[in-house]
Amino acid sequence: MAILPYLLIGAVLALAGVLVQARYVSFWAQKPEDYASGPAFDIRERLNGPIVCEGVIFGPTGRVSSRFVADFEASWQGNVGIMTEVFTYDSGAVQNRQWKLTVNDDGEIQAEAPDVVGVGRGRQKGSAVLLNYRIKLAEEAGGHVLNTTDWMYLTPNGVIMNRSQFRKFGIKVAELVATMRPRDAA
Repeated sequence: MAILPYLLIGAVLALAGVLVQARYVSFWAQKPEDYASGPAFDIRERLNGPIVCEGVIFGPTGRVSSRFVADFEASWQGNVGIMTEVFTYDSGAVQNRQWKLTVNDDGEIQAEAPDVVGVGRGRQKGSAVLLNYRIKLAEEAGGHVLNTTDWMYLTPNGVIMNRSQFRKFGIKVAELVATMRPRDAA
């Protein structure tokens, strides 16, 4: 019986360590303010016109589960933009999505799409954009609702690097890494 308190203390310390890591040294630890310097990333300028996106999706084990190429078309009327995406996966499957993006003068972003539950929220600051939303997978993919964190980083040559994590019950189930650039630069 004397060992039980030590096991509990060990478990509490391990949990505290995991929480500290998640908050300070992980993908989740990033904040838009971390990227205040660098080239200005305004999605109204950078996500505008025809765009080519190429990427990979990693499954829960960290192995590539899918590859894709996508064509985007985005246009803006003031602070409101519509971005249509057509993804073609290595399996031959095609997926369409249309975003409605609204950017406030302070850099706050609202994002809506038919497969997004509620309204996504984010912020552009310096050379990065953060967007958080809940996405509902297609029924053939299980119909699950995943919490999504999208980070987009503007590189010095104007290419956008996108890293997204998808979580269910706080557990990472997939990750996406992609590039986005104007179609004429592709």
